[in-house]
Amino acid sequence: MVRAAIDVILLGTFSLLPLAWLAAGVPWMTLVVTFLLIPIVDALVGRARPQAHEPVPLPWARWVPRAHLLFQFVLLAAAVRVAPQLAPAELVAFAFGVGTVTGGVGITVAHELCHRADRLDRAIAKALLVMVGYGHFVVEHVRGHHVRVATPEDPASAPRGMDVYRFIVRSVAGGFAHAWRLEALRLAARGRSAWNVANWALTAPALSLLLLAVAVLAGGINALWLMLAQAAWAVVLLETVNYIEHYGLRRRRTEVGYEPVSVRHSWDADYVVSNFLLFNLQRHADHHAHMQRPFETLRASPRAPQLPAGYPTLIPVALVPPLWFALIHPRLPREESAV
Repeated sequence: MVRAAIDVILLGTFSLLPLAWLAAGVPWMTLVVTFLLIPIVDALVGRARPQAHEPVPLPWARWVPRAHLLFQFVLLAAAVRVAPQLAPAELVAFAFGVGTVTGGVGITVAHELCHRADRLDRAIAKALLVMVGYGHFVVEHVRGHHVRVATPEDPASAPRGMDVYRFIVRSVAGGFAHAWRLEALRLAARGRSAWNVANWALTAPALSLLLLAVAVLAGGINALWLMLAQAAWAVVLLETVNYIEHYGLRRRRTEVGYEPVSVRHSWDADYVVSNFLLFNLQRHADHHAHMQRPFETLRASPRAPQLPAGYPTLIPVALVPPLWFALIHPRLPREESAV
């Protein structure tokens, strides 16, 4: 329980840092910490040592990501309250700092919790995603992406040569459209219309709009721009990570469909610091091979394609397509690099 308390304190500290940096007059500092200082420390600490034994579930670990719902609520509530006092430049820098937390931490936590069977976990995942206007991700990620990963049918699996900006547009539009189809099919099987509150691809955006209206009532036009900007940046971070996780990797087509998902179809990045901050999300090959495993039991996959750094380092690289292609194309497995 001591370890759980420490982890929750660290999670809360990082989640609320944008408020501290704003108070100190440096609202842009969250971006510096995330995309400069963390990559430096990540490189210095390096990769994790090979695991000597099979990781086991830890009883307290279930509660650590759940705690982020409170931290994100406090962050957004405080941000809306302070928004009317901010000059335009401050507002933009602060919104990007907030979005770095709601996207980098909040969506990562939502991703972890949406895979769990517990209703509380899935409810928390939905709430976190509603705060960034991306509630349909719960549907599309579990029932869409994990089924179609590393195939042309999956909008969240980037083919070789596609830049991140085209990918983001494709993944956002394609992901929502497929989530709607999945929900419509689920409801049709029960004899219900897709235009029903039980359709989460319909209800989630409605709740996001309601939250946006509450923010405007509380903080005026600045709160509107703040909420929209932080949500947009959070989604950009999510989709850039999606881009990195499966870039250029493809499952072979067989006579009966596609080959089963294996560790070869996701990039791994077993770096100690960034994996600690991202709930082992970078052990992504094992996550796709065993998507029900909780974050603390995910294993490194040496047979998976290996990224040269963690996500905080590679996100800025991916946003510069020529730099990304030069870095990653030589590392593509031979059969994929020839596609």
